[in-house]
Amino acid sequence: MKTEKEKMLAGELYNPLDTQLVDERLQTRLLTKQLNDTSEDQVEEIARILQKLIPNAGAGLWLQPPFYCDYGTNMHVGEKVFFNFNCVVLDVAPVTIGSRTMFGPNVQVYTATHPLNHIERSSGVEYAKPIAIGKDVWVGGSVVVCPGVTIGDRSVIGAGSVVTKDIPADVFAAGNPCKVIRSLKQEESA
Repeated sequence: MKTEKEKMLAGELYNPLDTQLVDERLQTRLLTKQLNDTSEDQVEEIARILQKLIPNAGAGLWLQPPFYCDYGTNMHVGEKVFFNFNCVVLDVAPVTIGSRTMFGPNVQVYTATHPLNHIERSSGVEYAKPIAIGKDVWVGGSVVVCPGVTIGDRSVIGAGSVVTKDIPADVFAAGNPCKVIRSLKQEESA
């Protein structure tokens, strides 16, 4: 029989009040509090906290506190990723972020979701869908990325957008709901 955590990571309905999950979220809250209480000159302390909070991160991860996440361990982050102030990542399911991707302030990344059926929803169960954000993506300020979305490499998401569906590589997309506005011609470097 699967544990509630195994169900959660598999995208199945699970009980978020399971003791193991509550304990893991508490540990994450304690780490994010420590992170959010640091100042930029505490480089070694920030690195120590990030290694525990987001162990699957490449070199050069830069977070501007405050930053919040559910688990941290379900985030898989490439090199030189930047999160501006006040970002939230609900990493109930895996969140994959490619190298050199940048997030503006107040970006919200939500893998967590709830049943549409009110009877199921009122029982307290929930589920999640993974999110994948490619390399060299720029996610503008106050963007919401909804469960199950993939954003392709090198795309730009305009500020204030709500991304409800996949966005291909090499485009500028914006709006609510977010849609492709135009292609971004990529120049080859010499």
